[in-house]
Amino acid sequence: MNKAADLVEEPRDDGTVVRLTGHLSIACLNDLPARLDAVTGPVAAIDLSGVSHMDTIGAWTVHRAAKRLGCDLSGANDDAVRLIETVGTLDEPVSIRPDYVSPWQRIVGQIGEAVVNSGVTLLGLLGFFGSTLVASWNVIRHPSRFRLNAVVQRFEVVGVSALGIIGLMSFLIGIVIAQQGSVQLRQFGMEMLTINLVGRLTFRELGVLMTAIMVAGRSGSAFAAQLGTMKLTEEVDAMRTIGVSPMEALVLPRTLAVVVMMPLLGFYSSIMAIIGGGFLCAVSLEIPPITFVQRLREVVPITDLWVGLIKAPVFGVIIALAGCFQGMQVKANAEEVGLRTTSAVVQAIFLVIVLDAFFAVFFTWVGWN
Repeated sequence: MNKAADLVEEPRDDGTVVRLTGHLSIACLNDLPARLDAVTGPVAAIDLSGVSHMDTIGAWTVHRAAKRLGCDLSGANDDAVRLIETVGTLDEPVSIRPDYVSPWQRIVGQIGEAVVNSGVTLLGLLGFFGSTLVASWNVIRHPSRFRLNAVVQRFEVVGVSALGIIGLMSFLIGIVIAQQGSVQLRQFGMEMLTINLVGRLTFRELGVLMTAIMVAGRSGSAFAAQLGTMKLTEEVDAMRTIGVSPMEALVLPRTLAVVVMMPLLGFYSSIMAIIGGGFLCAVSLEIPPITFVQRLREVVPITDLWVGLIKAPVFGVIIALAGCFQGMQVKANAEEVGLRTTSAVVQAIFLVIVLDAFFAVFFTWVGWN
């Protein structure tokens, strides 16, 4: 059993000698720190020859007492001396940089750092897009490398499994658009124009845009988490070792699946939003479904459908590339998987909205408005 720490004061001509005995560890110190604090000078030395064991807490207790009493330490073995010296270095004052950074300078610096990081990420995403094009060209040249099973599996994960949530979301959005539009148009006695609002807005903008946001949050995050985990477990490196290209085996099937499924999901989302708007028009505005459909055919040009179908695969490319790119950047630890997954979703949604704004201006410029 460990011997409890004890203290004995022995008077001498040049001052008192404080002899410590036993285990100077956190479990055996008991009231020794308080007894050392009660010792008053003059103290010639603190004798540690009777100490059989010392931990960090014991070393700190001895160091603090010696510093307060202004005395030397004697009788300590080499291990105890090194431990006390190490603890003593932690008691040194910390140097603080004299230069003061104002809050405005700090804010500007953070903004600049964010801009630089965004530029570096965008450049890396562009390079990743180039690598994807190279992998696509290699698969076209060597069709035997095409992984049909992987693509079909991603079709199910990205498309079939998402039908429920996208359909429900689009149906409710159609109801909200019709309800809010009818409330405003009722002031002018033009409730019938609610059909125009629902039809054109869903086919042209909200159908594919809300689908892209949902796919980015659902599939883009999954891509980043999957590839990030594979990077941590060194599966990607193992694929390179056996001669399998990760771009062809992992990135290309996911990108192709999202590109193919996005137009289908966008069209499906628009139809569900139309059904939601028609449901509210039938219940609230007493517009029969047949009248709703006939009015849609009159007021919604076919160009609105083409606009949505053209934007959908471009959004799919952005979502897949952002998710796969962020997943392939994971290097350090499991925490980075979560950070990269979040970055993938934010990056994909941001780029989708920016591209949607460019598409809106472009299609208006070419006369598709």
